[in-house]
Amino acid sequence: MDPCYEAVVSPTRSPAWRPPLWRELTIGLALFGAYIVVELLGGAARRQAADENGLALARLEHRLAIDVEAAMNRWLSPHRTLTMLANYEYAVSYIVAAALLLAWVYLRRPDPYPYVRNSFIALTLLALTCFLLYPLTPPRLLPDLGMVDTVRTAHTWGSWGTPLVDHANQLAAMPSLHVAWAFWVSVILAELAAAGWVQLVSAVHVVVTTLVIMATANHFVLDAVGGALVVWLGVLLARLWERRPSRLPGRVVPAADAFFWYVESDAAPQQVGGVGLFAPSDDGGPAISDVRRRVLKSLDDLPAFRRRLDPGTRWRRPRWVSVPGIDLEWHVCEHDLTSATGQPGGVSGLYDYVADVAAGRMPIDRPLWRVVIVRGVAANQSAIVLLAHHTIADGLGVVAAALRFFDPEITPPRDTRPAPGRLRRAAATAFGLAQLATDGLPKAPLSRASSTSRDFAEVAVDLELVRTVARRHGCRITDVLLCATAGAFARQRPDLAARIRSELRVAVPMLVADPVALTGNVTAAVMVDLPLEPMAEPERLALIAARTGRLRTPSRALASRLVMARGLAVAPAPAVRWFARTVYGHRFFHGIVSNMTGPTEQLGLAGARFTDVAPILPLAPGAPLAVGALGWSGRFCVGVTTDPAVLSARGLSAGMRDVIAELATEAPHRLPAAPSSARGGAGPADRVGPGHCRTRCAVAPAGT
Repeated sequence: MDPCYEAVVSPTRSPAWRPPLWRELTIGLALFGAYIVVELLGGAARRQAADENGLALARLEHRLAIDVEAAMNRWLSPHRTLTMLANYEYAVSYIVAAALLLAWVYLRRPDPYPYVRNSFIALTLLALTCFLLYPLTPPRLLPDLGMVDTVRTAHTWGSWGTPLVDHANQLAAMPSLHVAWAFWVSVILAELAAAGWVQLVSAVHVVVTTLVIMATANHFVLDAVGGALVVWLGVLLARLWERRPSRLPGRVVPAADAFFWYVESDAAPQQVGGVGLFAPSDDGGPAISDVRRRVLKSLDDLPAFRRRLDPGTRWRRPRWVSVPGIDLEWHVCEHDLTSATGQPGGVSGLYDYVADVAAGRMPIDRPLWRVVIVRGVAANQSAIVLLAHHTIADGLGVVAAALRFFDPEITPPRDTRPAPGRLRRAAATAFGLAQLATDGLPKAPLSRASSTSRDFAEVAVDLELVRTVARRHGCRITDVLLCATAGAFARQRPDLAARIRSELRVAVPMLVADPVALTGNVTAAVMVDLPLEPMAEPERLALIAARTGRLRTPSRALASRLVMARGLAVAPAPAVRWFARTVYGHRFFHGIVSNMTGPTEQLGLAGARFTDVAPILPLAPGAPLAVGALGWSGRFCVGVTTDPAVLSARGLSAGMRDVIAELATEAPHRLPAAPSSARGGAGPADRVGPGHCRTRCAVAPAGT
């Protein structure tokens, strides 16, 4: 077998597999129907264009000294019997040869049949396209060339000279479909390593057909060249189709996940995860051997953690490839913050370490995740840092995966609310597409360039305090988080607030699918503009709560998910890459603010108990701010990641604590009454409930 063909046979297709015959016949009828459609195109203008193209081609052949058709036609036309045989060969043999080959491969060689069929379809469609765009009159119908129309003079049954096919398209000389189909048979037989005598017969058929089309004045020499060209292109297209990622070993990375691979760069590594602080203990935290044992035990439930990423090429999508073993010493390791003088690194040292690892890109020669036990945070106190690439999962997915490592092992609750009907979901999605198209862009980016450095900080407050603030101010916990972000930003960088005209546009992830799958990205982003003008924080919170009605309606999130999961799935890899790099980042928003629901239970790892656990979110390209909040065992933990060239994460985290404290003591601010639809129609239960969307449309904020 030809090595080129061996490379395109699917390794997963069973040798006994063959497509249903009815489907193949339907494809054949559709192809014939396409030919009929082209055939019906006629008229004086099309005939005039075909005649002009034919004469121009004849002149070109004359200049190239390859115009042998007239001489061959003069030799054949006096021999009536030979002429009749040539006419029959022209009318019948190419169809019979192609049909016999397709039938033989279907019945005897089913494994390569799809490739053979696809190459035949491709070359035929290419030929029909040429017929449509470039009508060409054959030499026998051009009186100026003085050739004998042997088709009509011999009155061969079934040929152009009889009423049976007199209506057929006679302006389709370029390319010669007769030569194309005959040559295609020969090419396929060679690729399938058919018997030598069969290949010889096929080669003779190609030569005879080429001579016949010229001697009968049905085609020019260049028509035969065109026929060979469409065979080459058709076979090439079929090979590329067989080599597409879904035919190769491994699993193609879904478009919504590959999106984050395409946007990654040295200035914007896409790692998502969390940092957890263990309570001080006599043994200083969990032993690394115990942690590795616990992680290894959980990997059977985390198939995404056993795959590495094949990045693909410019034209081929990335895909997941299973690895035979896990280098646990690399994936689960230790880092010590203790200085050479024996001083612990402190929380500040932990933040510096998190910033450093978040600023680096993971190697792709192994699965894209890592767990680090950080020693020396304080005397007898350790921390854990868990990072996974955004292509594996979003923040919710990483939280769900991490819960498999911890004790006691719990499973995130499933969303048991009934899904909306198809009509309602389709209507909401259509409306959301219109909303996305009119949301607009920020007037100016926060920064013109991104650095490769990161700053990280955490702020943790009592979750019940945040819930109390939400109740007093008649809003949701997500609104409180957004207000804390905006208020802290306005206090730290009023100059940047002025640059963007006092509106900070943030992308708020919304849950659009069940995160229990532990893999993939199941959120979609909705944009919200946060006010940055100097004002009392209760007033800022009231303005934000009035603007976040879009977070409580599913239309934008559903539309965003449709584009990400469905629209990009059918786009070629270069288009997906361009789309991701165009829409994700400073052109459309300034930062990301995500609010996630965590467990209410007290959790630990290998005997060590957690105190606080905060998310680590990646920065979007050129957007220097990412804020992630996680409700965890009665604590509201916020992780702040920034580009230190633009914003200070520690300054922002301190400012967020101050804003929440102010909201807890100040009286609520009441805006003028607005229709319920403008407020998003949220009831009291929706305003304070953790992580639920009362639209019952399977869309919810990605957390509390």
